[in-house]
Amino acid sequence: MPTPHYGQPRYRTIADELRKRIESGVIPPGALLPAESALTAEFRSARGTIRQAIAILREADLVVTAHGRGTYAAPRGDAPWRDGGSETDLQKRQVTADVELAAIFDVDVGTALLEQQSLTRRNGAVKAVVRTYRLLETES
Repeated sequence: MPTPHYGQPRYRTIADELRKRIESGVIPPGALLPAESALTAEFRSARGTIRQAIAILREADLVVTAHGRGTYAAPRGDAPWRDGGSETDLQKRQVTADVELAAIFDVDVGTALLEQQSLTRRNGAVKAVVRTYRLLETES
């Protein structure tokens, strides 16, 4: 869908449209945004323009980009979701890599990882659970 410019840079217009979709719940918290190629086709713009728009959303903490996995709508308790009753709990803890995580990170089973879990509830019901894992930073 082409977007009108009205004196605004194109990437800002695209960012505003994606922001509306996230805030209205069309793209729910924790959901994967369309691929860059799909967005370039939809907005009939260059990949760099799409990347600038996503960077604006990332700076506003509306999306999170995971290298090699895509860009997700960030779960947020203070975002103005459609029904206004959302809340997000964030927990961090140290865990050890099981076989699957060890393979993903290319480390030994039992290697220490940091797990971050975001649990989003809307009107008391769980709507999204997002878990991310990171290698613990080691001091050299």
